[in-house]
Amino acid sequence: MRLDAATFLLQWASGGLAFLWFTLRRNEISLGYSKLLRAVYGSLALLGVAAGFYFDQVLIREIAGCIVALIAFATFAKKSARFDLVAVAIGTLGLIAAVFANGDAGLVDLLRVLVGAAFLGAITDLMLLGHWYLVQPGMTRKLLNELTNAVLVLWPLEILVMILPTGMLSVLNGTIDDGWDGILGWFWLGCAAMTGILAIFTRAALKERSYSAVMAATGLSYLAILTAFGTDLVARALLAL
Repeated sequence: MRLDAATFLLQWASGGLAFLWFTLRRNEISLGYSKLLRAVYGSLALLGVAAGFYFDQVLIREIAGCIVALIAFATFAKKSARFDLVAVAIGTLGLIAAVFANGDAGLVDLLRVLVGAAFLGAITDLMLLGHWYLVQPGMTRKLLNELTNAVLVLWPLEILVMILPTGMLSVLNGTIDDGWDGILGWFWLGCAAMTGILAIFTRAALKERSYSAVMAATGLSYLAILTAFGTDLVARALLAL
């Protein structure tokens, strides 16, 4: 299992665009939100391409990253979300190529990359959508609730793929040395647990009627992003040792 910036950035961009489609599919949010997210994820995809060419080139992944960015920028002002799914499909092909460019990669490595992409995309979009309520305060909370539920579905899947052999259980029991006397393994476990707890608290906050509850949920999602990235990146870094 490898951890490299190019694959990670394409993961993030592809997962984010997947949940942008998820949010836009009912046409209940203003065009500005899709502009913001397509600009963000298109830029991340381009940064991934640059990182790939600079550090460790996988040609199919870099081509896929260019196409993802091109679609994101070309559809910047489009209301339709169907092209976002095209970008996600192409990004997924690039991720598959990146995984199997490593000769000893297997199905578990592929699952970690694909589930990680969805997990990071969902939680990033949750935070960004919470902020969008400052711009469009009358928007229904249903969209936030749906993204929170998506995070809660993906959270155990993310943990599961990281503990599949050889996985984080080997770090926790000392079979894999993290170089810090086991501290990083326990740090990962704390991040994994806190991500789920914060997502549950976010859903609970959204049940309150006051507008401040949305801001509280957004603040909780900020913290959840930090722990989610710890859950994904720390595990992948340790398992790449």
